[in-house]
Amino acid sequence: MFTGIIEEIGKIQGIIRSTKSAKIIINASKVLEDINLGDSISTNGVCLTVTEFSANRFTVDVMAETMRKSNLDKLTIGEEVNLERALRVGDRLGGHIVSGHIDGTGIITNYEKEDNAIWVTIKAEPEILKYIIQKGSITIDGISLTVAYIDDKVFKVSIIPHTKEVTTLLKKKVGDIVNLECDMVGKYIEKLIMTKEDTKDKQKIDLDFLRINGFC
Repeated sequence: MFTGIIEEIGKIQGIIRSTKSAKIIINASKVLEDINLGDSISTNGVCLTVTEFSANRFTVDVMAETMRKSNLDKLTIGEEVNLERALRVGDRLGGHIVSGHIDGTGIITNYEKEDNAIWVTIKAEPEILKYIIQKGSITIDGISLTVAYIDDKVFKVSIIPHTKEVTTLLKKKVGDIVNLECDMVGKYIEKLIMTKEDTKDKQKIDLDFLRINGFC
């Protein structure tokens, strides 16, 4: 689990690609201070496992499914990524609960400056937008942000100067792809409601079947 509070901006040092998967080597320092093999590091919002590390870099394996569903397949040598170590019990929860299992991707469609902040507009698919609510939380490339606007095609967040300095979001261009993870609370509620409705339907069908066939 993560919080969406970025600890460090890392830089891609190497990418070893297979047919569908990849091994990625990332330069970093802070996130490696107390790291162990097998620990998790959120990389642009994707939970990845450390397979090798030294004092200033670490390596992760990225499976084919992750490459398909995230923007990690678009990474290039020298590109910067947002990094966060896994949450420890007792840490402050400055952002919100983030799993590191993204729901999909969105596309940056516009930047607009307003006083000391920058509005970022992101286009997303309906299956992602349905979980996003006004003033709710959203994770964009691993960054915990508050939704300031949403309609049936796009949502917007407002970026303060501090977030600009400590993340990569405003270094991206219009048309760039970002990883999105919706607040998991809505997904849990939907699952519970759907399970309850499915159970009711099955019970009703079973009773009708029994009556029709003379068992009750």
